[in-house]
Amino acid sequence: MTDENRTPGPGQGPGGDPEEQPRFTDKRRIDPETGAVRTPAEDALAEAEATLDAAEESVVLEGLVEAQKLAAERLDELQRANAAHYNLEQQYSAYVKRSKAEVLAAQDRGVANVVEALIPVLDDIELARQHGDLTGPFASIAEKLEATLGRFGVERYGAAGEPFDPAVHEALMHAHSADVTEPTVQMVLQPGYRTADRVLRAARVSVVDPES
Repeated sequence: MTDENRTPGPGQGPGGDPEEQPRFTDKRRIDPETGAVRTPAEDALAEAEATLDAAEESVVLEGLVEAQKLAAERLDELQRANAAHYNLEQQYSAYVKRSKAEVLAAQDRGVANVVEALIPVLDDIELARQHGDLTGPFASIAEKLEATLGRFGVERYGAAGEPFDPAVHEALMHAHSADVTEPTVQMVLQPGYRTADRVLRAARVSVVDPES
């Protein structure tokens, strides 16, 4: 008997091949939270929700990145503004200090100019005082003038017996003496005048040095 006339056996198809069983694919999905089988509509809804969540998360992340970038830009602008404000404050502070120093310097120059112009008058007043000629109304005027100059920091200086200092004394006479151990002012010929910052005129003196 030929193969063509052979009757298919159990589980065999017409050609003698193993019978092909029908296959079924269950495309339903299980809900991960409840364990229940979801319908296709529920699957579609779940997929839509997942897609929406992913889109929302993407939008949130993009918004967060943009917010961080904007915050960094605003922080940089704030730091630059603070630096500019600090520089302006420093410049203003330096300007105020410089202005005050210039005002004081101008005041000192003005006082110095006035006193230098009055020095001959002050010399006459001191000379008259030494000779006992400064009396009456002239004595009162002289005292007021000297008191006024004193309020501006003008000081008369120079006295016999003090050490000679070339920075504040001008020697007009010079001698030697065994009574001194260092250059010493023997006599003040004309007093000196100074303020706290400058010598307006050095005291003109007679100086004695120790004997060799």
